[in-house]
Amino acid sequence: MRPVAMDPDDPHRRPALHFVGFRGDEYVRALRVFGPPDFIHIGWDRWARMEVVDGDTAVFARGTFDDEPSRYSVPDIHETPDDPTDRPGR
Repeated sequence: MRPVAMDPDDPHRRPALHFVGFRGDEYVRALRVFGPPDFIHIGWDRWARMEVVDGDTAVFARGTFDDEPSRYSVPDIHETPDDPTDRPGR
């Protein structure tokens, strides 16, 4: 997990929560601990790494933020709906 810090250039920006590489039961456990994510990244590739900006929190099923991203792209990022009642686990 990456430490959360507010963006000094935009104090009104809410840090985003990213789940990375979840495939099974660990997703349900992460929901219980962290709540619903703002972004779900199927895998850790260079595109996912670019999406996690300073102040965001990235929760990994395996590995860490400092791991080398995959040389191969994985499917696009899936954003969770804006309506909190439509989020998984709610």
